Amino acid sequence: MTRYNTPVSSLPGIGTRRQAALARLGIFTAGGLLMHFPSAYQNRGNVKTIAEAKDGEVVSLELTVASTPNVVRLPGASRRTMLKFSAVDETGRVSVVYFNQDYLKDSFQKGTEGRFFGRLTLHNGVKTLGAPDFEPLHGRQPLRPLTPVYPLTAGITRKLITSLIADLLELGIDMPTALPESVRQAAGLCTFDEALRWIHFPDTYEALAAAREYFICEELFTFACSMKLARRRGDIALDAPKIIPPEGALERFYASLPFAPTGAQRRSIAEIAADMTGSSGQPMSRILTGDVGSGKTLCAAAAAYLAVCGGFQAAVMAPTEILARQHYEELSQLLSPFGISCALLCGATKASERTSILDSLAMGTLHVLIGTHALITPDVIFSRLGLAVTDEQHRFGVRQRAALTGSPGENEHPHVLVMSATPIPRTLALVLYGDMSHSVLDEMPPGRQKVDTFVVNESYRQRLEGFILKQVSEGHQVYIVCPAVENEPERDEEDGELYFADRRFELPDTVLKSAVEYAADLGERYPKLCVGLVHGRMKSSEKESVMSDFAANRIHVLVSTTVIEVGVNVPNATLMVIENAERFGLSQLHQLRGRVGRGGAKSWCILVSDTRSENAKKRLAVMKETNDGNVIAERDLELRGPGDFLPLGTGRARQHGDAGFRLASLGSDMSQLKAAFAHADELLSCDPSLEKEEHRGLREALKRFDKSGIAAMLN
Repeated sequence: MTRYNTPVSSLPGIGTRRQAALARLGIFTAGGLLMHFPSAYQNRGNVKTIAEAKDGEVVSLELTVASTPNVVRLPGASRRTMLKFSAVDETGRVSVVYFNQDYLKDSFQKGTEGRFFGRLTLHNGVKTLGAPDFEPLHGRQPLRPLTPVYPLTAGITRKLITSLIADLLELGIDMPTALPESVRQAAGLCTFDEALRWIHFPDTYEALAAAREYFICEELFTFACSMKLARRRGDIALDAPKIIPPEGALERFYASLPFAPTGAQRRSIAEIAADMTGSSGQPMSRILTGDVGSGKTLCAAAAAYLAVCGGFQAAVMAPTEILARQHYEELSQLLSPFGISCALLCGATKASERTSILDSLAMGTLHVLIGTHALITPDVIFSRLGLAVTDEQHRFGVRQRAALTGSPGENEHPHVLVMSATPIPRTLALVLYGDMSHSVLDEMPPGRQKVDTFVVNESYRQRLEGFILKQVSEGHQVYIVCPAVENEPERDEEDGELYFADRRFELPDTVLKSAVEYAADLGERYPKLCVGLVHGRMKSSEKESVMSDFAANRIHVLVSTTVIEVGVNVPNATLMVIENAERFGLSQLHQLRGRVGRGGAKSWCILVSDTRSENAKKRLAVMKETNDGNVIAERDLELRGPGDFLPLGTGRARQHGDAGFRLASLGSDMSQLKAAFAHADELLSCDPSLEKEEHRGLREALKRFDKSGIAAMLN
């Protein structure tokens, strides 16, 4: 019996190189190896006859070896060899060949029966299987219809990882389970051991479904417990800053504006004001969501204005320097008529200026401080912080947000407003932000252009480039977003017909466009175009410089990865081109689309995709049908899961996928999630610190799942 925390280096067949390769997959222990689930399953159960198999098809055939294998040396200096023999079924004959695998000769004695899986080709009337996978048939005992397809990396083949997992399952493993027995029985699930075997090597589709159901419930239950424990950290009663602005303050704020706020802005500001000036004694904890351009900054300005009017200071933290600078310029303009002082603090702030800002902040003469994570360094001390605002809050780690909202006094906690340009589905908001009030900006300010959206494939490439040149010739600017920084190697495995137990496991079926190569190629073919490049591997200063040049119209076409998802306001940009659009979530596509249509000119968004996936086509069709961010968010949750809405503990935004889940989806598994929260409530009421031995597995799972400092609560 192997312990779950045994290092993989101690397992048979794993040396230094394989250990390093497994580490690249995030596998360090025996338990981690077994929890490396297949991403899909090769459907080898769809057996055909030789007569039915078509030229070029990856096919499963049950054959009998009809001739003695022969090894021949191929001409040339490479010393290559070819092992060749014939195999038959009742409908015909094929030639089977393997290259440089002479050792297989003894495996294919005449009369051997087995299932061959590989690509069949037809040449000069001869059908050939090239290097097929082979499984012997023992007494015609049925073989499993599904063969696992695992995520791989260099140095780890499918055959190797399948063998390692099979051997470990055979040895047995002492692995604590996160799902308590009482919860398992109440949900009517299979056992953990059954689920572990069936998720890797299912004998039937029903067994795979049962295994998936077990791990979905386990993941959702762990998630529910983590959320409950994280919220418990905020249960300590803290006094809210008593903000009492002068009578009629909000009316004077509105009167100073050069435009009329939307109804949604007035409603959200009223909700914020009620929280900040209410008599509950509790600090405001509110999330404000709305599309790019819906006017969240005005709401933040109103909140900061109320805080300062009540004798307090405000802090506004943004994830990038360019976004922080944009907030600084807008807030200064909105608040200066009232004599409210604002300052910008970023990593690039000069030492002398920084010292002056910090002195004014500590004395209370500086009212509003805007910046990046530079706001949370130990020397940033507020005289009387009453409001903390974080924009695109999912891009900050929990500890970063906690540092900003840390108590200025022993029992006083500032009011908190978090903002996001990603509309959050109502069902998901109830789960993720159940302890926060939720304001929604569901109305766009007058004058915002509707962005027309089109989905095209590679056949439109020439016309698309002509449209890009036309926009630039008319004085406008263009964004081009690619999913990859540099070229990624193509898959070279013969996957054949894949069975996806979950639609989110679809493997990419197109070559990813690289931002680096795209920019170089575009600049080379159109030398009169000023092409810029920005991606996440660049230094912050380099990214800021490129974005500033684009904002100043010194760059005509900006080729980028999704780092421009949260970026500078460029009203002159009228075209957004998104390559391999199927690789992005709907909410992310919607945010990217929101980068254009910010000026007076007509704007477009072109989604380029050659995907064959029907699910991906459905998602892209949603983008054509609506510009309503809330509708898109609901559809994204339903079709793809909540990856674009959830934070990572490191502070990075998720590109895709779920809340660290292998199988569960908060979109399609809401009923299981509600049951999981009910079970979590019941368990934590009986064992608040999870001290019982039967909950050891849950404790371990929570530490692995931890995104909110939960581990510290359990130690």
